Amino acid sequence: MNHLLRIILIFVFSLYFNSLVNAQELNCNVQVNSSQVTGSDKSIFDVMQKAIYEFMNNRKWTNHVYSNQERIECTILINITEQVSVGSFKATIQVQSRRPVFNSSYNSTLLNHIDRDFEFTFNEFDQLDYSETTFISNLTSTLSFYAYMILALDYDSFELNGGTQNLIKAQTIVTNAQSAPNTGWKAFEDTKNRYWMAENYLKPNYAELRKTFYNYHRLGFDIMTKDASEGRKVVFNSLKNLESVFNYDMNSFQLQLFFNAKKDELIDLFKEAQPSEKAEVVLLLKRINPANGNDYEKILKK
Repeated sequence: MNHLLRIILIFVFSLYFNSLVNAQELNCNVQVNSSQVTGSDKSIFDVMQKAIYEFMNNRKWTNHVYSNQERIECTILINITEQVSVGSFKATIQVQSRRPVFNSSYNSTLLNHIDRDFEFTFNEFDQLDYSETTFISNLTSTLSFYAYMILALDYDSFELNGGTQNLIKAQTIVTNAQSAPNTGWKAFEDTKNRYWMAENYLKPNYAELRKTFYNYHRLGFDIMTKDASEGRKVVFNSLKNLESVFNYDMNSFQLQLFFNAKKDELIDLFKEAQPSEKAEVVLLLKRINPANGNDYEKILKK
């Protein structure tokens, strides 16, 4: 083989290999919906969508090594509700993330949250930058916050308290935003905002929730293909641990986030259970998640 050709091939294969082992953590689908905004020129929203996509997917958020197959599947939907002025927007941001269940084609939802407290600025030639020590913009701080929340929940689902470092990163973003004029970051503004999302997960009172997150996924769902009955039993027992969180705060934002992601999955799972197990789990779910109590009745109908 020609020596120069050999060098070129080695270089190409090296680039390909590095792209596999050094892939970024997130595989994030980004959509920006501007249907509520009047006006003829909406090209800014295409530019915005591309910039946010690149920000989420091309950045290394941790020092861990990922392959392409290991990237975390997630979705960000930004619904622009108003263009306040040139480059200034009001919106909602919906964040979803999923993790694969071992030895199956099924993906379990970890996060499904709509943040309605989202105002930001963006202009066509803006570079989206993020700093771990400084609040640069509400857009990049919010995106970075949810990137670390996605990572934290994913890590918690594979290892007990595995997401702690990512939760601390999310909390640091909240701290850096305390002097910002934007809402959504401060404790006194609301009991269900970004401040409390990060804060509560790190409190000792919520330790059982994070334990449930691990047991539910790693010890429960990940054995479903091998033993569905035993997997359901582990999931049921893990849910019992949430009673302590409910007793601590029956209006817990964290429980709301958990059941926003898990309600439909739980209904589908326990429809296949034995009648006695169905009755027990419905009683438990209606107690600790009364907002969805009527939906859990579907478990009993099959």
